Amino acid sequence: MKKKLNPTVVYVLSIVGLLCCCFGGLGILLSAPAYFIAGNKIKDAQLNPDAYEGETKPMETAKLVAMIIMIINVLYLIYTIYQISTIGWDEMNRTWQEAIEQAQQAQ
Repeated sequence: MKKKLNPTVVYVLSIVGLLCCCFGGLGILLSAPAYFIAGNKIKDAQLNPDAYEGETKPMETAKLVAMIIMIINVLYLIYTIYQISTIGWDEMNRTWQEAIEQAQQAQ
């Protein structure tokens, strides 16, 4: 019985990782494993093509999506670290609280 290269898990991890990039780049915890899962599956399929059915192209696309989202998360994580080191954690919290209060007043 041949295995299928199913990129669904990679896509789900990548998209959830993109949504989590708003939390200081923490989406890297999901997008990095998605990238490595896709890479390992592609490597396995190339080393043993008889054990897999179908093409590797969908998994390569999923790997590309995971890589792009991982880069976005890394950049946002670097930006967050820069913000914390320059203005400080307390100032970031104060700015965040002001934004939440303004959003609540707008409703």
